[in-house]
Amino acid sequence: MIKNIVFDIGNVLTEYAWNAHIHKFGFPEEICERVANATVKSPKWGEYDRGVLSDEEIVDSFVENDPGIEREIRLMNEDLSTLVTKVDYAIPWIQELKAKGFRVFYLSNFSRKAEEECAEALDFIPYTDGGILSYKVKLIKPDPAIYQCLTDRYGLKPEECVFLDDLAENVEAAKHCGWQGIVFTGREEANKALEALTV
Repeated sequence: MIKNIVFDIGNVLTEYAWNAHIHKFGFPEEICERVANATVKSPKWGEYDRGVLSDEEIVDSFVENDPGIEREIRLMNEDLSTLVTKVDYAIPWIQELKAKGFRVFYLSNFSRKAEEECAEALDFIPYTDGGILSYKVKLIKPDPAIYQCLTDRYGLKPEECVFLDDLAENVEAAKHCGWQGIVFTGREEANKALEALTV
């Protein structure tokens, strides 16, 4: 029985999609993965969260993690400020699911800057019971450890979780951890898939 609905944020709750963002630069997939790792695995996130580091200094810390792709790191992080995060349906959708008795979580490779914009535009945090963001746990989907981290943190049973993500490989990884999964192509299709899983 499904009790917990876990959302990816990018391209599911918002119009922001990391995969679309990285591919616009035409970088090889390996470079995109290195940028993602250099970003979310920075050991200096805690200092940035406490207001010790500026935006420029936190990007410098990404470069320290992988100086071989400094140009790519700086280009991609500068571009984050142009992203649109607001999607009007996100909050009503989450409220609707919670009214039906589901607990709602998020599990995302979202960047820090986009997370702040999303929180302001969508107010998603108060309408969910929590979640995991990659930069806070130093794990990136589809690493199975990130799914396990969420289930452990909130004491969830994998068989009671369903994950919605726009990338099939992330959904497949969740399934390997015992979750149900839905590849997100739109809210209407997602609602139908959720109904099929919860009847």
